[in-house]
Amino acid sequence: MNILIVDDDPILCKILANQLTVLGAGRVSCHAWARDALARVARGEAIGLIFLDLRMPEVDGIEFVRELARSGYRGGLVLISGEDPRILRTAERLAQAHRLRVLGALSKPIRPEGLREVLDRHARCAPEAPPADRVFYPEQLRRAIASGELVNHYQPTVSLATGAVIGVETLVRWNHPSEGLVPPDAFVPLAEACGVIDELTQGVLRTALRDARRWHDAGYGLQVAVNVSMESLVALDFPDMVRDELAASGVPPERLVLEITESRLAQDFVAALEIVARLRLKHIMLSIDDFGTGYSSLTKLRDIPFNELKIDRSFVSEACEDRTSCAIVDANLRLARSLGLRSVAEGVDTRAVWDMLQARGCGLAQGWFVAPAMPACELPEWIAEWELRRPDLVAAVQEPCWKPQGQRAGIGNASALTDTSVATR
Repeated sequence: MNILIVDDDPILCKILANQLTVLGAGRVSCHAWARDALARVARGEAIGLIFLDLRMPEVDGIEFVRELARSGYRGGLVLISGEDPRILRTAERLAQAHRLRVLGALSKPIRPEGLREVLDRHARCAPEAPPADRVFYPEQLRRAIASGELVNHYQPTVSLATGAVIGVETLVRWNHPSEGLVPPDAFVPLAEACGVIDELTQGVLRTALRDARRWHDAGYGLQVAVNVSMESLVALDFPDMVRDELAASGVPPERLVLEITESRLAQDFVAALEIVARLRLKHIMLSIDDFGTGYSSLTKLRDIPFNELKIDRSFVSEACEDRTSCAIVDANLRLARSLGLRSVAEGVDTRAVWDMLQARGCGLAQGWFVAPAMPACELPEWIAEWELRRPDLVAAVQEPCWKPQGQRAGIGNASALTDTSVATR
């Protein structure tokens, strides 16, 4: 593997090159000028890994990242700096936003264990082929909705205090005949633009409530959460549609949670207020999703009767390593408690994050450490497997102040989670 070190400090370059050589990483070359390194990338040289110092003369590290992305570089990138760690984090997020394969951000002086971790990550995460652009057209989507090609997958949400399975979040997929399962970000904006989002939302809601009823009849008392588009949230007949679908399914209103993305609320806040007030009058629960990523967050919490606050995965997933993200998670948890809202952490992808949230008294967890999204038919089998994992995850936790009373051991009763229920230790 060809490795480039881009740093104008000759002493650091020599030390870092020696460390990489000792670790058997590959052929190492150093560049004191960023343009020389960019020229090698532009020529199409096979470069597997670049170590980039942010503070560089002529072309700084931020500019280098932009040019690297423009060149279509597919190798690994490691950012290094002696600056404020928050600046290093910002540069890392910028490089990720440019879709570069960032393997780490290391503060100077660089420790050998940090290098080993980066090289291990490089070995595990081989570069992926660039995704082919997929273009869908309104008529294709209309046919897909009419023919039932849109399918629901469900990601479980569990109590951090007890491990009980409380509910699931509904995530729609397009089961395309030639493209396979297409994620929602590839077609939901199209549905909004071409005026079929109401039909899409109603179909997702109807299927979710049907599955919720089947789980209830099988002994699983689960809440089901459905994401709501802003276009639906300003439609005056939307609350009546939801009421009719609930009545047809036989699912109690308090078992339905409608998730509203915070950043979208700013588009038509006044119209949304009327709709959400009517939904709450019907005892349907409301969740503010991706909290902290939009604008006027506190105003929305004041004006809209939310029951649940979901902490965005961008904060949760980094809370164990990044002090700023951890502080934001703590602030959100305190805010949720003071307002009597249930707290849900998204992006719980590791045991370390689970333990951290558990120690802080977060209410519910959702993420890959718990389970990925799955078809409805797979949920009972997953619950059985989860029950085997559960004792180890909650052994050291004190008895919570509320206990979901499900029809089976470990299954949360959504009706027990009232508007002011808060999971604390």
